[in-house]
Amino acid sequence: MRNMPRRNISEKAISVWRIRGAIDSCLYLLLLVGLFFIFSWYDIPMYYLYISSGVVILAGIWEIILLPHIRWKIWRYEVFEKEVELLRGIFIVKHTLIPMSRVQHVDTEQGPIYKKYGLTAVMISTAAGAHEIPALTEEVGTELRDQIAELAGTDENDD
Repeated sequence: MRNMPRRNISEKAISVWRIRGAIDSCLYLLLLVGLFFIFSWYDIPMYYLYISSGVVILAGIWEIILLPHIRWKIWRYEVFEKEVELLRGIFIVKHTLIPMSRVQHVDTEQGPIYKKYGLTAVMISTAAGAHEIPALTEEVGTELRDQIAELAGTDENDD
C-alpha cells in the first residue's frame, strides 16, 4: 500500500486564502446591506435580517480565520516517476492520481495576490481536465512544472 502524499504547499497559502475569505465576506456584507434596504422598503420582519447577519458573521469567521489553516494542513501533493498524487478537501477529501502518460501540458499561473506573496500555482492538464497544485513558492513551482513536464515527456511549459 502506498504512503500518503507528503509535500506541503507554501504556508503563505494561509494568508492568501484569508485575503480571499475577506473579499468574499465583503461581498456578503454588500449583499446584506442590499437586503437591509429591501427589508426596510417592503416591511419584511427584521429578524430575517438579524439571522442573515449572524450567518454572514459566522461565514466570515469560518472563511477568514478557520478554513485557511485547515485547508493548508490537509493539502498535500507528491510527484512520482509515473504519476502525480494530490490530496485535498475538508469535508469531502479528494485523493487524485494523475498518470504521467495522461499529462498533456503543465503551466504555472500567478495572479496579483500570488505575485505579492511570491507564490505560483502549477496547472496540470489532461484530456479529462485540469488539476491545480496551489500556493507554491515561485522556485518550487517552476521546478515542479519542469519536473512534471520532463517525466510526462511534454515540451510545452508556459510561464
